[in-house]
Formats: sequence, structure tokens, C-alpha cells
Amino acid sequence: MTVKLFIQAILKFTLGVVLVGILVFWPAGTFAYFNGWLFMGILFVPMFLAGLVMMAKNPALLKSRLDAKEKQRDQDLVVKLSGLMFIIGFVIAGLNYRFGWHVLPQTVSIIATVVFLFAYLLYAEVLRENTYLSRTIQVQDGQTVVDSGLYGIVRHPMYAVTLLLFLSMPLVLGSLLSFLVFLAYPFIISKRIKGEEKLLEAELKGYRDYKAKVKYRLLPFIW
Repeated sequence: MTVKLFIQAILKFTLGVVLVGILVFWPAGTFAYFNGWLFMGILFVPMFLAGLVMMAKNPALLKSRLDAKEKQRDQDLVVKLSGLMFIIGFVIAGLNYRFGWHVLPQTVSIIATVVFLFAYLLYAEVLRENTYLSRTIQVQDGQTVVDSGLYGIVRHPMYAVTLLLFLSMPLVLGSLLSFLVFLAYPFIISKRIKGEEKLLEAELKGYRDYKAKVKYRLLPFIW
């Protein structure tokens, strides 16, 4: 662990809290938005704890997760589209609460919270299984194919988990309209997966054999 990495992680985490807080509570017009606080809690508390664990046990993984600048133009577009989806979705959730458009029952938000936290646990398991994961598409020095655990079920378990995470977010916030916005994510991530697999086939030894062994990219028996 280095001081520079620690400062970088804290600054990025703080910036994330502030930005999401603004996007959720400003449109809501109040801080008395319970679902907003619930969402902030289940998103950032586990994230903070996971960051501490990575900083102590695997700072290289933390560093790679903090590096979010894509080098490929088409993948950079995917990242930007995802960011736009988050901005629109969070703002609509806040406005939905303020004007009471289509507020979901609290039971739906509670169930979505359970799904979100379960997905977070799966996300942690994916990080444990594959220490080469980064936020950008690349093949790292010494990287090998991982085909055990969740990687024995689908080829991209991290993206499968983010599907659960992201689709549960608007439900935690109690917004049906926001959920409709987040339905763009499966289409966005499918483009990213196709681009990533092209790179892995070309640069990661054994990946073609892995594709033959594990048939499904994202969802078992579907795709």
C-alpha cells in the first residue's frame, strides 16, 4: 500500500458519494428521501469496506479498479453511455419522488435491497476468483484464464453481477420510470462483452478453449 494509492482511493470514493448524492437528492428537492439514503448506504458502505480489504490484501487489484480510462474508442463509448444512463436514471428517481409519479411500494424496495446486497457478495467472490479484473479492457502481464467457480458457469460473471446490481438500483430508489432507463444496461454491456472477447481471443492464451468449455457469456442457457 502506498500513500498515493490511499489518497487516490479516498478522493475517488468521496467524489462518488458527492456526485451520486447530488444526482439523487437535488432532483428530489429534499434530504427527507428515505430510499435515497437507503441506496447511498447499501452502495457506499460495502464499497468502502471492500476498498479497505483490497488496500490491505491486494493493492494492485485496487489500483487496477481505480483506473477507469478506456484506451479503445468503442469501449470508451460504452463507458460514456453507461455514465449517461446513471445520470438520467438517478435524476429521474429523484424527480419521481418529488412529484410522486410512479413511486413503487416499499416492499419492492426492500426486496431490491436484498438482491443488491446479494449481488455485492457475488461481486466480491468474482474479485476473489479473478485478481486480474480491472475496469478497463486489457490483458495484464502474467494473466491466465480463470475457469473455476462462477467462471465455470458464465464467461463474464462480473458483468452478470453488475446486471443484478444496476437493475436493482432504481427499484431500491422506488422509481419505476428510472428502472425503465436502466433497462438500457443489458444492451450496453452486450456491446462491451463482444469487444472484450475479441481482445481476449487475440491476446489471452487458452481463451478460445475456455469459450468452447463455457458456452454462455452472461446468462446461463440464454446468452
